[in-house]
Amino acid sequence: MTVSEPDPETEPAPRRLPRGGDLAVVGGRIVPVVGEVVESGTVLVLGGVVAAVGADVDVPEGLQVIRAEGSWVLPGFVESHAHVGVHEEGLGWAGSDGNELTDPAGARFRALDGINPADEGFRDALAGGITAVVVKPGSGNPIGGQTVALKTWGRMVDEMVLAEPCSVKSALGENPKRVYGEKKQTPSTRLGVASVIRDALRDAQDYAARRAAAAAEGKPFDRDSNAEVLVRVLDGELPWCQHCHRSDDIATAIRLAEEFGYRLVVNHGTEGHLLADVLAERHIPVIIGPLFTSRSKVEVNLRDLRNPGLLDRAGVTIAITTDHPVVPINFLVYQAILAVKEGLDRGAALRALTINPARILGLDARVGSLEVGKDGDLVIWDGDPLDIMSRARTVVVEGRRVYDFDESLGRGVTVDPYRRAGA
Repeated sequence: MTVSEPDPETEPAPRRLPRGGDLAVVGGRIVPVVGEVVESGTVLVLGGVVAAVGADVDVPEGLQVIRAEGSWVLPGFVESHAHVGVHEEGLGWAGSDGNELTDPAGARFRALDGINPADEGFRDALAGGITAVVVKPGSGNPIGGQTVALKTWGRMVDEMVLAEPCSVKSALGENPKRVYGEKKQTPSTRLGVASVIRDALRDAQDYAARRAAAAAEGKPFDRDSNAEVLVRVLDGELPWCQHCHRSDDIATAIRLAEEFGYRLVVNHGTEGHLLADVLAERHIPVIIGPLFTSRSKVEVNLRDLRNPGLLDRAGVTIAITTDHPVVPINFLVYQAILAVKEGLDRGAALRALTINPARILGLDARVGSLEVGKDGDLVIWDGDPLDIMSRARTVVVEGRRVYDFDESLGRGVTVDPYRRAGA
């Protein structure tokens, strides 16, 4: 079968929702996150992309207009560590596709291939004002696989993709040592987990050298799907998303990153505040959370809603995560609200939901703020989103109005991406 290349003049970029919509949101308090707040402003979206943001914006005649007087208009939130679609709610083993627990070094595994976009979690995400999510494999393997960044509305994942792969997921600590310890195989200890990661990365270094030599000599070369992915990590192309809670595991993550020179992103970082100065000095960001969980295992004993504020004040770039379904994805903003209550700066809290996760994972050219040229993903709130009484009233994804809260029903209504009869 021959697959033709898209014409950049007439066709949308690959793996993006079909051409977006045209609309204007008028009269709201525009909080672009990057840039100044605009009172009674307008956001103009054309072809799914932000065309203008400001107080004096000309709206083309005949364009769909959403009135937003008395409301706050923000970019859609970005959930940077979730398992929506691969750990489907209420389906048990049939909907559990996040951990391929047959190979501790599974860089070749892709979250993309296990996602069901009909998972209820995607609708919950819209209700929570989330328009982009990074779906990651679970933490059962030392190297769990490739992550994918998606929009939270769409018919099939291929049309929802923002970036694929977005990063590579790796895990330290209790989870992988428990999984493989129960099987009586390596790794069954923290040192075993680190050795699996180190061996795989060293093999990838050797693989890259052999591949380069074969190319220079014009010789055929047998590809290795794991090594191909890990070489992209070593080359700095893909961030390394490291599951680690305890400070000793965070120190191991830093040690490995310095040994191999890749871009480390600490995920969870429950005890990151104990090493906040080290993380800040090395410019290592932390995707912190979940923050609502019980202290269900040893490595989360120091979970505390004060920790995001401690990291931020130390100069660490943070994003906040629910780790859905550990915490329901629509509770993302509530975690930020309570972190503000416990000392996190309000501006830092909004950045931790928007531009920070986008920048951490290289998505900021398209999402994370309301700026000209970025995707037309925005949420109309009936008040300050950091007020627990505020609600996401309308959600727009690439210029499409895909979600509204219905007062008469007391719940949100999502546009059916399948466009089934009667929807």
